Amino acid sequence: MIIISNSVNLTDDEVELIAIRAQGAGGQNVNKVSSAIHLRFNIKASSLPEFYKERLLALKDKRITKDGVLVIKAQQFRTQEKNRAAALERLVELIKSVAIVQKVRRATKPTKGSKLKRLDSKNKRSQTKTLRGKVFD
Repeated sequence: MIIISNSVNLTDDEVELIAIRAQGAGGQNVNKVSSAIHLRFNIKASSLPEFYKERLLALKDKRITKDGVLVIKAQQFRTQEKNRAAALERLVELIKSVAIVQKVRRATKPTKGSKLKRLDSKNKRSQTKTLRGKVFD
């Protein structure tokens, strides 16, 4: 059981974990041990609430395929267990990030006082710079 929040959880059979060989340097160990993990999570077929599904599918993330399958590759650690935990943690973080609703930003205008203050400081700066100039007879 993968716990997302108090009311949202995923069963283990919804997440497909496949062990593969890791890329990159590492010598013989990389060539003979399948320590990297491919996590596949079908968003459309999951038991997540519709709100989560819609938000996940709307993400512009290259890890989500056209079919709605999220693919996470974890190969940071040398052991399969740590990579499995890292992949599941990244899945949970992604799902939690979708649950946060961004506050709507409303454009505001500067107050009259702040405009005057800005113009006054610009004027003072301008005078300071003109005083630094050459003195003409």
